[in-house]
Amino acid sequence: MFEREVQVAGEIARAAGAGVLEAYGTDLHIAYKSPGDPVTAADLRASEQIVDGLRRAFPDDGVVTEEDPDTRASQRAGRCWYVDPIDGTKEFIQRTGQFAVMIGLAVNGEATVGAIYEPTRAVLYSGVVGQGAFAHSDDGAPPRPLHVSERSDPSTLRLTSSRANRTEAIDYLVAELGITDEIRSGSAGVKVGHIVERRADLYVHAWRHSSAWDTCGPEAVLRAAGGVMTDLRGEPFVYGAGDDGDLHNPYGILACTRAAFPGVRSAALELGVRAGLFER
Repeated sequence: MFEREVQVAGEIARAAGAGVLEAYGTDLHIAYKSPGDPVTAADLRASEQIVDGLRRAFPDDGVVTEEDPDTRASQRAGRCWYVDPIDGTKEFIQRTGQFAVMIGLAVNGEATVGAIYEPTRAVLYSGVVGQGAFAHSDDGAPPRPLHVSERSDPSTLRLTSSRANRTEAIDYLVAELGITDEIRSGSAGVKVGHIVERRADLYVHAWRHSSAWDTCGPEAVLRAAGGVMTDLRGEPFVYGAGDDGDLHNPYGILACTRAAFPGVRSAALELGVRAGLFER
């Protein structure tokens, strides 16, 4: 099941990523949706390209993108695509290379199909929950199956953390779990790429500032590779705006290997409390 969906999502992500890469390194026109939340012409072009491709391929599905968060589409029963045309716009502007095109399909509110394309590395991660995940190189090499690591001892885990938004609450988590190995990068998609490639085992996001398009594609890829993604309470994400039209993830993000999840869950819960996301 979902063979066509994952193939089309990957093709569209790659095509949009090629356009993003053409703009990378050029003079960018930067606007701000809100203070500290930049958007470029490349974001908008990629968004239009992806939405058009998905609507042509799957005309009956809802499509929601960060640049056009149509909550009515997300409230459709059944299937809805969630798109972040450039996850890591700040990294794109700063030319760190740490950004990704992300596409995810939720079916009945559950992340099911995902595609993450990193233009600067020319690698696509794709997956269908329950059917496996793969890394595809643009050089034509055969796809590589992906599976997260089996490390379970929290002190042996490598954390992939935000390059810019580090908080004291994250320092608490590192100390509590005894983590001594950490890599920092931008983009949730890039961080999930680290986990499915076994370069890292754990990612936590202790902010309210993430939305359905930040997690749907990465969650599907991570779970397809044997990992886990929940909020910091350990509760699963449910995709689709409620009556208030809200598409935000107010309780943070916990992404990790399945083996590590039992050992980090309580610390992640305390992290959410310390970050003021919820009360115990």
